Amino acid sequence: MENQYFTSGELNVQNRAFLLGDAVKVSFFIREAKLIMDEECYFFLMASMRKIRMNIPLTYTLEFFQSLFQKDIIDGKGIKNGIINFQVYRNSDGITLSKSSVSYFYEVVEIEDVLETHQRPLELDLIKEINVNNNLLSNIRVHCPENIYGAIYAQENDLDDVILLNPNKRIARATSGNLLFLEGEVIKVPKQTEGAYISPFMENFVTFLHKNKLADIQEHEIIAFESQKAEEILLISEEKGIFSVGKIRNKTFGNSRFLEMVKKWKKSF
Repeated sequence: MENQYFTSGELNVQNRAFLLGDAVKVSFFIREAKLIMDEECYFFLMASMRKIRMNIPLTYTLEFFQSLFQKDIIDGKGIKNGIINFQVYRNSDGITLSKSSVSYFYEVVEIEDVLETHQRPLELDLIKEINVNNNLLSNIRVHCPENIYGAIYAQENDLDDVILLNPNKRIARATSGNLLFLEGEVIKVPKQTEGAYISPFMENFVTFLHKNKLADIQEHEIIAFESQKAEEILLISEEKGIFSVGKIRNKTFGNSRFLEMVKKWKKSF
């Protein structure tokens, strides 16, 4: 089914998302006709808007978004499973930019189960021509030309995605999400200070693993070649879902242990 699109008003070429990329995006998740992790996603949206100095409307409460998605998507469109990629953009109607009003636009991508690992393992590679920053705004989903360049590079080289490095040549993330590296009983996750995304989706997963003592979760500074030492690699994307990584260059990876962890996580909902 084609993606469904919704907006708070008529889109036009005067909005600052179109002209300047002045927008922030988060994802919400629908599973079995119910919102899941909605509180975590909502607070991440609020934090992201504050970081780029957006004027947050008083109406933007958790209950507002719950009602909006229930009415328009779950009840209105009958969508039972999917990812809502929600974008808030700044208008040009205030005395200052920080006082300008905001509007929203979102798309709904239907998938079978947001908590299910996609069947086909991905093929990735490192990209060295560009890198991503590791500052305050690197952790939220704002306009990022590095993601666009990386996605085109992946397409042109028959890859599914690329691994982006920070200025210190350490692993930050992929263009579409965060990477988790399994070695023995340890899952290594690049630190947010390295340029990784803040991800309510991933944080819910690793918190579940930690609480149930299924793995030792460790935040690390990971140099590029360390990706080759992992036994399994998982990519968690707020926009697209969960993927196993099957190959990076000449190294192939298994996926059985991560699949079992995701399966147990899925049963907790």
